[in-house]
Amino acid sequence: MKRLIISALTLLCFSLAANSQSKNFIDVPYLEVNGRADSLVTPDQIYIKIILSEKDSRDKVPIEETENKMVAALKSLGINTEKDLVIRDVMSNYKTYLLKQKDIIKVKQYVLKVSDAVTTGNVFLKLEELGISNVSIERVDHSEMEKIRNICRSKAAGNAKASAQALTTPLGQVVGPAIHISENQPQNPDGYYRARLDEVVVTAFNTVKQDKTVPIIEFEKIKVESVVNITFMIK
Repeated sequence: MKRLIISALTLLCFSLAANSQSKNFIDVPYLEVNGRADSLVTPDQIYIKIILSEKDSRDKVPIEETENKMVAALKSLGINTEKDLVIRDVMSNYKTYLLKQKDIIKVKQYVLKVSDAVTTGNVFLKLEELGISNVSIERVDHSEMEKIRNICRSKAAGNAKASAQALTTPLGQVVGPAIHISENQPQNPDGYYRARLDEVVVTAFNTVKQDKTVPIIEFEKIKVESVVNITFMIK
């Protein structure tokens, strides 16, 4: 019985403490505002996926021979293949696929990193000249993305405070310290952008096949955005 009484008193104390904290927060004058900031940056990291395949046929070209030609072609463009060309499957040099009883294909996949659209176009042209057609842009990024995000966060917080001051100054009140801060990340902000990359690549690649000119590939700028929700005390 004593244990039940003690448990009941403990729960009552916790309940009173929680209600007291909630009441104290409600009793404090506060203002909740949103702040937003964004920036557009040109991608300086373009990742190109390259797939080489060797079909087991009479006139097959060994995948190693195609690989050597590809590496030489990329080096001729000034690309550091030791640094910027990596094999996707790190567990093995190539995979073997059995399609039919006598039809075996060796596949080797690479990812090449370049820094601009001009180099991207030159890579597509060189690979097409070698008969390598299974090429696509996998993703794009920026080398200082986190730094840019933090700049946007700071600007968004500043914009939130400016909004709070604009609302309270005419009322003769002063914005105090922030008592709650949260950030809302946009859902998949570059999903649409990445989807459009495939369309750009296909169009440019078709142009290469027709007249052997360097395809003109332009990348849209990446939108970096920060939205913050801040609760300020007001005096």
